[in-house]
Amino acid sequence: MKNIRAAAVGTVVVLLLTAALAQKAAQHLLSADELKTVTPTDFFFRGQKAPTQLRNSTGFQMADGKVTLAALVDVSGYSTAIQQKYQGMLITESKLNIGGSELVPGEYGFGFAADQFVVMNVASEDALSAPYQTDTELKRAVPLKLVQDSAGYKLYAGKKWVALKPE
Repeated sequence: MKNIRAAAVGTVVVLLLTAALAQKAAQHLLSADELKTVTPTDFFFRGQKAPTQLRNSTGFQMADGKVTLAALVDVSGYSTAIQQKYQGMLITESKLNIGGSELVPGEYGFGFAADQFVVMNVASEDALSAPYQTDTELKRAVPLKLVQDSAGYKLYAGKKWVALKPE
């Protein structure tokens, strides 16, 4: 009788473990602890490395485990021309649709310049640009945040935002 109970309990435990491992992780915004593990301390861009701002980092993880991460960087060592459109780094492991344009996986610089959200490769060459929106209703603007919505995510820098849709 003890052997039958032990076998039954063992079978249930194995089935529960198998079911738990088979489930995919849900798509979600990265927590503060997750951001600490994935945000690089420095980001290489246009021949220099700049410290990232962990307090101003955000990101999300897809159900398949791929991560998209954005963080503001200290651009004080860059020329004024680069500083005008380079405010942060964007790392994506999956394709993104940004304002109707496709961005392939990679590491990029980004900024909200003039009336455009500009994404640049690490050589400071424009990879894409898209118009951004301004949320005048936003009560508490922060330097950088990500908000999930039905179409994907909104990347905010203050009251300016651009839609990011993972593909």
